[in-house]
Amino acid sequence: MDFASASSCAPGLINSARENSCLIAHPLLDIMEADDYYTKDGTVDYRKNPADKRKTGTWKACPYILGNECSERLAYYGMSSNLMIYFTKQLNQHTADASRNLSNWSGTCYIMPLLGAFLADSYLGRYWTIASFSTIYFIGMTLLTLSASVPGLKPTCSAKDVCQPTGTQTTVCFIALYLVALGTGGIKPCVSSYGADQFDDADETEKNFKGSFFNWFYFSINIGALIASSLLVYIQLHVGWGWGFGIPAAAMAIAVVSFFSGTRIYRYQIPGGSPLTRLCQVLVASLRKHSVPLPADKSQLCEVADETSAIVGSRKLEHTDSFSFFDKAAVETESDLANESKVSAWRLCTVTQVEELKSIVRLLPVWATGIMFSAVYGQMGNLFVSQAEVMDTHLGKTSFEIPEASLTVFDTLSVIIWVPIYDTIITPFARKITGRKNGLTQLQRMGIGLVISVFAMVSAAVLEIVRLGIVKKHNLYDAELIPISVFWQIPQYFIIGCAEVFTFIGQLEFFYEQAPDSMRSLCAALSLTTTALGNYLSSFLVTIVTKASTRGGKPGWIPDNLNYGHLDYFFWLLAALSVLNFGVFLVIAQRYTYKKAVGILR
Repeated sequence: MDFASASSCAPGLINSARENSCLIAHPLLDIMEADDYYTKDGTVDYRKNPADKRKTGTWKACPYILGNECSERLAYYGMSSNLMIYFTKQLNQHTADASRNLSNWSGTCYIMPLLGAFLADSYLGRYWTIASFSTIYFIGMTLLTLSASVPGLKPTCSAKDVCQPTGTQTTVCFIALYLVALGTGGIKPCVSSYGADQFDDADETEKNFKGSFFNWFYFSINIGALIASSLLVYIQLHVGWGWGFGIPAAAMAIAVVSFFSGTRIYRYQIPGGSPLTRLCQVLVASLRKHSVPLPADKSQLCEVADETSAIVGSRKLEHTDSFSFFDKAAVETESDLANESKVSAWRLCTVTQVEELKSIVRLLPVWATGIMFSAVYGQMGNLFVSQAEVMDTHLGKTSFEIPEASLTVFDTLSVIIWVPIYDTIITPFARKITGRKNGLTQLQRMGIGLVISVFAMVSAAVLEIVRLGIVKKHNLYDAELIPISVFWQIPQYFIIGCAEVFTFIGQLEFFYEQAPDSMRSLCAALSLTTTALGNYLSSFLVTIVTKASTRGGKPGWIPDNLNYGHLDYFFWLLAALSVLNFGVFLVIAQRYTYKKAVGILR
């Protein structure tokens, strides 16, 4: 049947296709119905065919991704939660040195995602980046297990648990740890984005599930962390470090298996080429045309006429008036028009390409305010553990002792409690007030978390004041344990967990949604670097505070024996800096302009 002979069926498209038999056989309708079966955000299936909505993606693909994340986080936290104690006891490092080494390693774990994200967005795609870096991760975990269990590689300790590691043993341990840090580089920036890729951006129904996905993604992280901080920390201290590191290595193997199990039903985004090259092209082109005036009519700037962008895996972006200097890269000069077919990308860029750079520039101030929050968050595995080491860890009046690092279980429980509360109570309530589908904007959510984090530091400082008061009152300066229960640390852990649900999950969603389509892994990595820089900031503050407070032979704020120090001063310092950081965040958030994408993906 040709289109002309079927023209009488056109009214049926408006009324009811089911009531008009000629429409059912109409080839145009068949094409329209078939088209509805496939995603419109550029994703493909594992055979590189257009992704069929009925067979791929959405929540049916998410269990494999969430299972991978849960197991990988169990491995990571199971290995890292007790590293402060491993450094001070097994590697015989001073408290300040161990704190710096832990902060530097943790920071590296969150810097390496920049490498993994670049490879994912440019060449490998998120799937193969996760797969290849997971192998490196597993090798690192295996080597760490060997360094803690094989004679000759593990430190030799006396009956009094005083260890004397050789330089080689310490080196092997840190090689293993930094292999793990490299492995995390391909996993951290890609898994959350890969999960969000399973929902079609062009389908409003599927797109609305993304916010919920990020909530449950973070929930799965904390399920893994819960097992790690409760069970594995105990095994490390009471069974042995070999088993304590070996079980996380096995969990990493399970993570890899879980990820590969969903291969046939995943949706895959095609890499769009080097995003860094495109950003550099805009910078170079705008500098080369610094003296060229901008047209009054911005529609005269260079842009492809099609609905699709010239960039693979990216929608066209609307022009914005901010950072107008970069618009010069899209101005077509007479020489550009004369050599239209040969004009260099380093001289002329499209509006979408320019807006990609603007999007990144707009993200940077918001990104910077996350550094201070991460410095506060990092204290859970650092100075909170040191504080707990000089407190009573017995469970009531029993002889059972709680491992110091296990207190992070209360942070995890807090997250597990608050995620469902946020998703099922806070979001619907806020939606009624604001009229927004997600209740709060991503920036509002992050800001609330920044405020809550201040109270965590206040809680930790007040507890330390009380602890030092007991030391002074009973002259317990040289006592190994002070008669105050470690469970008084629960409030500071619980408050940080609540702050995480607002700030970290809001940050995940914000950087995914506001990133250019073809740079989502890179922007996810950018958000993770706040954790790295937060650890580096913490390390820097410890160094500065130690140098300043130990002048004249004083013990300083953070001595090896905290009974002679003033750890509370350090917590007050973090609280004050957090308040200042929130003030800066408010100014930035009020001026932020959200991204607007148009057209469809290539």
